[in-house]
Amino acid sequence: MSSEPTSRGEGAFDYDVAVVGGGPAGCSAAVFTARYGLETAVFDRGRSSLRRCAYLENYLGFPAGIDVETLYGLLHDHAEEAGCEVVSDLVESVEVTDDPEGFAVETQESGRVTARRVVAATRYDGEYMRGLDDDAEMFVTHDHGGEEHEHFDREYSERDGTTPVDGLYVASPAEEADHQAILAAGRGARVGLTVVADARRGDGYPDAVARHYDWVRREAELDDEWRSRDRWREWFDDRLPDEIDRGAERLDELREREIDRRLDAYLSEEERNRRTERGQRRLLEHLDDELVLEAAREIESERGSTD
Repeated sequence: MSSEPTSRGEGAFDYDVAVVGGGPAGCSAAVFTARYGLETAVFDRGRSSLRRCAYLENYLGFPAGIDVETLYGLLHDHAEEAGCEVVSDLVESVEVTDDPEGFAVETQESGRVTARRVVAATRYDGEYMRGLDDDAEMFVTHDHGGEEHEHFDREYSERDGTTPVDGLYVASPAEEADHQAILAAGRGARVGLTVVADARRGDGYPDAVARHYDWVRREAELDDEWRSRDRWREWFDDRLPDEIDRGAERLDELREREIDRRLDAYLSEEERNRRTERGQRRLLEHLDDELVLEAAREIESERGSTD
């Protein structure tokens, strides 16, 4: 996770990002924002549409499928490991605040919390967003059984999740994300990266370097040229616009911070092996103990037969 300073450190908001919905879309977005260093809360009351699925058989990475309960445990564990606070509470409404500019999130049990940015990630329910924009823009009506029904417009947001309301992003409801869980996760990731890029612009990063890639590489791939901080300074400066409104001191700070982040993304072989083992051990925590023991006995038996 990045050590980037965030707005919460200034005491302006309770969170940098409030994610409404703890399914694949919401947790995916939250992992990216939290790993960057943005204080992120995921509000989830356990009413995700995914829980209506009897068994998930097309989520990549699980050859024999995975039960929804285990998947949810993995999603929330991952979000918390990334630095998110997962809050079991229902969001009833979201309102715009003017001073400072952000949002007030009203929950059923915890009361009101504030956030600089909000990510909507609830497939079926967008009612809590009512009032953030003109209802005619956010909601559409349709006829069903001779009666008119109103629901959140799944085409309200752009493909990257941005909306006409500054600081409001929609991972779901969205037309491209609401049919398969893995599509929802991909949509959430895209929205999370959009939030990070906007936060970086807000911190002062120029557009050309605001886009963020959460990616680690082997240290062996880092050649002598790119081990040099001066080479990274050249790379950064080549992407600056001709006219920039940041002061020299602030620009130096952003440049050095970005270089630190880039170099920290290279892992030694020892660190890569440590993370590999830790990752596999973490997965064991989500498996049935009896199945793990059964598999261990089978492995021991196979080893004994080959000795």
